[in-house]
Order: sequence, then C-alpha cells, then structure tokens
Amino acid sequence: MTSPERTERLVLPGVLTAEQAVETVAGIAAVQRDDGAIPWFRGHHLDPWDHVEAAMALDAAGEHERAEAAYHWLADHQLPDGSWYAAYADGDAARATDRGKESNFCAYVAVGVWHHYLSTGDDAFLERMWPVTVAAMEFVLRLQQPGGQIGWKREADGTPVTDALLTGSSSVYQSLRCALALAEHREEPQPDWELAVGWLGHAVRHHPERFLDKGRYSMDWYYPVLGGALRGPAAKERIEEGWERFVVPGLGVRCVLPNPWVTGGESAELALALWAMGESDRALDILKWIQHLRAEGGMYWTGYVFEDDAMWPREQTSWTAGSLLLAVAALGGDRQEQ
Repeated sequence: MTSPERTERLVLPGVLTAEQAVETVAGIAAVQRDDGAIPWFRGHHLDPWDHVEAAMALDAAGEHERAEAAYHWLADHQLPDGSWYAAYADGDAARATDRGKESNFCAYVAVGVWHHYLSTGDDAFLERMWPVTVAAMEFVLRLQQPGGQIGWKREADGTPVTDALLTGSSSVYQSLRCALALAEHREEPQPDWELAVGWLGHAVRHHPERFLDKGRYSMDWYYPVLGGALRGPAAKERIEEGWERFVVPGLGVRCVLPNPWVTGGESAELALALWAMGESDRALDILKWIQHLRAEGGMYWTGYVFEDDAMWPREQTSWTAGSLLLAVAALGGDRQEQ
C-alpha cells in the first residue's frame, strides 16, 4: 500500500488528507491489472488516453513502478502503424472492442512519457519509450489537415476521418509540445513536429470554423487553455466567457449543456487549466466543491445530476480519481513551495 510519505504532495487542505490520498491511490492501483493495464474499472474497457491519465496519477503518488508498468503495456501492444485501438475489454490487449484509432488517444503517450521522466529521471525508461512516442506522433500527424487541425480518428478499416474536434486537437497540441520536449532532451530535433505544432496552435487559437461545433461541451471551452494553445489574456478571456454557463458554484463543472450534470473529470481538468493560468485560488475552490463525489473507499463517482440528487452514472473510474490527483499534485506543489 502507498505510504503517506509518498503522497505528501497530494495533501491539500480542504481537499485531501494524507489518509484520503493514500486511499485514492490504492483505489487506482487496485484497478490496474498484473500486466500494467489500467481500465476504467475492473470489468470495463481501457482506452489509451485514460490509461495514461491514471498512470500519471500513480507517478504523482510516487508509485513509479506501477506507472512504468502502465507505459510498458503501451509499448508491448502498440500497433505497427504507431497507434492503439480506442478500447480494450478490461484492458485485455487481445480483446479490442473498438478498432478505431483516435488521434488524441494515441498522442497522449508523449505527455505520460515526459511526465514519468520528469518524475523519475529514468534514462533507461526513456530509451525504451522514445521509439514508441515517435511512432505514435507520426501516426497522429498523418491525420493533420491542411488547416492545421487534427482529424479525430482513423476508422477500423483504415479510412481517415478528416473532421476535427477542438478538444482532441487541443490535447494533441499538448502532446506535441511534450514530444518536442523529449526530442530536445535527447538532442534529436524534429523540425516536422515543430511545424505541425505551429499550424495546430494557429488553428486552435484563430479558426474555430475548422472544428466540429461541440460548444455545448465544457471540454471545448477549457481545453484550448488546458492544452496550452491559449495563454495569457486570451486564456483568461476564454475562461471568463464560459464561466457562468458551465460552472455550478459549490458542485463543479457541467459536462454538457443544458444537462444538470456536473462531472469530476471535467472539474479537475478545469482546476488544472486555472492553475496553469496562475489562478490557484479558483482552482482550489473547484477541487473542494467536487469532494461530494468522493465515494467510500476513496474513489470518485463520475458525476452528479443535481436536479435529481443522484450520482450518475453509477461508476467510479480510475481516470476521474486520476485527474483529481493530478490537479491536487499541481496545487500541492505550489503550496509546498510557498
């Protein structure tokens, strides 16, 4: 079991005590399979993006061996074209349930690999995962459109989908930045990636018409900030513009309008976006609000329908707990440096 010493960065007054942090980390660890796979919960599917999110939370908790096992699962099961399938039954690589290949799912490995390296300084890990990262980024960039945006998937039959999602492309932007950080660290320049991230960032910042209209979803509101494409005054302007539409004071962040449903994952991600903007006080408020989603045993319900006073769906996912821990780690690091 994770020791309180390992989770010191995860202690945040009003959000998590040391004992609660240990409990939540243990909850994620209990979901992880022996081969390193981290499904949403036991018996449900694994998708590559949420698998990485949970792995980063394990690193934030000092569970580096578990996190490394999660990344080795990706290395062991990467497809020849550099991708992964969108879903695997209970994290079983032999049982893909969605053979589509989503661009932001595949790109996110770069964020996880860079995060693990920053957490551990493990050069042997980086040596193994660099070719995996390169292959994944090349797969993703083959879906980049002339306007810079990233087509959101490749169908099971190999057909590329040229429609782009703002949330997905914003996530890919962050992944490309992390991939470039890895390349710089290794002194292996990737000029094509530099060009690609420039085109992509321009599209996210200035060309909403190049993306499918998903404006009802809170992720489309905050992800350009969370992914790093929007910074400074532009980031603040975007967050202020959507605040009253998506934020429910005392409860969290709506997933999609007009539904009376706040979700833990979106709330924790918005907190991270606020932290990245330097607004730690507002970020802390949101993390405090969503503690009503905490379940017995330390995991978190996915969401809460406030008009019905009901937790829904009746799921406690590894990635909801993971996103919460990552936000707490960011804010906790700030607190310890003060």
